[in-house]
Amino acid sequence: MKLLKPQTATDEHDEPALSAQPLPPLPERRRAPRTWETPPAPAPPPHLDDYQTIVGAAEIDELRFLARELKGKTVKMVNSTAVGGGVAEMLNRLVPLLGELEVTTHWDVITGGNDFFEVTKAFHNALHGAEYHLTRAAQEIFLAYNEQNRQRMQFPEDMVVIHDPQPAALIGSRKQSHARWVWRCHIDLSTPNQQVWGFLRPFIEQYDAAIFSSQSFARQLPIPQYLFYPCIDPLSEKNKDLDESFVQKVCDEFGVDRSRPIVTQVSRFDRLKDPVGVVQAFKLARKYVDCQLVLAGGGASDDPEGAVVLKEVKEAVGDDPDVIILDLPPWCALEINALQRASTIVVQKSIKEGFGLTVTEALWKGKPTIAGAVGGIPNQIIHKLTGMLVHSVEGCAYQIRYLLTHPEFAAQLGRNGHEHVKENFLMTTNVRRWLLLLRVLMRDRTA
Repeated sequence: MKLLKPQTATDEHDEPALSAQPLPPLPERRRAPRTWETPPAPAPPPHLDDYQTIVGAAEIDELRFLARELKGKTVKMVNSTAVGGGVAEMLNRLVPLLGELEVTTHWDVITGGNDFFEVTKAFHNALHGAEYHLTRAAQEIFLAYNEQNRQRMQFPEDMVVIHDPQPAALIGSRKQSHARWVWRCHIDLSTPNQQVWGFLRPFIEQYDAAIFSSQSFARQLPIPQYLFYPCIDPLSEKNKDLDESFVQKVCDEFGVDRSRPIVTQVSRFDRLKDPVGVVQAFKLARKYVDCQLVLAGGGASDDPEGAVVLKEVKEAVGDDPDVIILDLPPWCALEINALQRASTIVVQKSIKEGFGLTVTEALWKGKPTIAGAVGGIPNQIIHKLTGMLVHSVEGCAYQIRYLLTHPEFAAQLGRNGHEHVKENFLMTTNVRRWLLLLRVLMRDRTA
């Protein structure tokens, strides 16, 4: 892979602040955006051959070769939500592609009450390092719902993949199953809350293998560990090429003025994504450069905090007409795609992150991207080469100003970022990793 080194950029400490410039008058308040109350019919999933124009015929031939001795094998994927979030988006594409390679793959979603998902959300934040006191009641809720799901599920497949902590205790069915069990962790476990990790670890140690999204997430475990980067599907509704007319139509509906610079963050309304910090950074940057901010996101069925965080964001924004908040349902992938393509800069100012697929999406679209230097983001953003890493509100504000005033450098970042994603973070690469892992696990079972 050849990445051209752009001219040297600065970070928040390299140069004095830019001089403030007078800003144009604020635009009239935009009209209310259209709402989508009914999900559209899902688009048919692409076939392997459809990716040839992106990755080349040789890579598709390699996948078919790797799958040759796996024909007839079966896989079960289990996670906590069918919509919302990167895991569901990846499984939505991975499952049919493995099926096309004659590796039959089933996808099950666990069920639970609000009490269960409140506990597992707290676990999620705690594993990212948040303060949390693990109570006996929380443990009992976690175990009770996992046992309910375990009793209703069957595991006759050759490989069972459990995604993240919510269904981790399903490993209790391993003794009644001939499958190889894998725990796929999408969370940054580099500094976990020791109470929660101490509670979950005995379950994880019963698996045959664990998969992490970054080298820094790995833990000391008595089982093999593998590195799988998450991925995006370049042919999905969220990432495929769009007609310019559709991009303009979406911007018109949401009141986004394409004659002015657009700074966008796409993410769930989650404190770990720091949407309030993005608002603060935007307001600092806007003192020096004209721009508008789009915060596009929504919720997920396993995240009960979304409405509270959205309220906090609205309070931080106040009546600022240059900030557009879009609380979108999960089926608005085309609209998200259009907003990202219309953006001048994409931001992902996470303070904790698993991998950050919204960063991958922005890089794929060739957008200069600013993101928090946390989790798996540094695997995607090589500072000053494929994007800009930041550590603070002030740093994010500085980089917004810098990129808006250095468009040639920003464009080179975008070109480099696109190539980096093409080489490392596309769905076809992810399929190859799963095929290789299944071959390894099947070999170990017969050894």
